[in-house]
Amino acid sequence: MANHKSAKKRAKQTTKRALRNTSVISKMKTNIKKFKESVSQNDKEKALELFKLNVSYIMHLASKKIIHKNNASRKVKALAKLHNTVK
Repeated sequence: MANHKSAKKRAKQTTKRALRNTSVISKMKTNIKKFKESVSQNDKEKALELFKLNVSYIMHLASKKIIHKNNASRKVKALAKLHNTVK
């Protein structure tokens, strides 16, 4: 356990960040699942809307360093590949 005041603060910050990070990553995964579902149903308008939303959100997470930029890039590439199958 942390003995110093600064170490206790860091431990508290770490738990807060971990909780926030898991929730935003979960939201990202849910959005991706919704996009894949709209692609499988060949719903062009909904797929385009969700594609834009997902790309924006993934890049936002990468800019905040919640996910790595290469991981974000790989996810966007996969989504774009799926999106091109609908057109």
